[in-house]
Amino acid sequence: MANRTNQLVIPGARAALEQMKYEVAQELGIQLPQDGYYGNMTTRDMGSIGGYITRRLIQIAEQQLAGQR
Repeated sequence: MANRTNQLVIPGARAALEQMKYEVAQELGIQLPQDGYYGNMTTRDMGSIGGYITRRLIQIAEQQLAGQR
């Protein structure tokens, strides 16, 4: 069984991902709770936010890879 710690490799990445979450939620018109408790959020809304974040991260990586060629 693999040991998974979910530690981020790059310092500051967590803050950048957190910021991206709020930006994406705002773009989608989804209100995030001020108290940080996501238990009342719908799975659909949270999945939409996660999906858009993933797409954006892939887009950033593709642009960086294209710039290295």
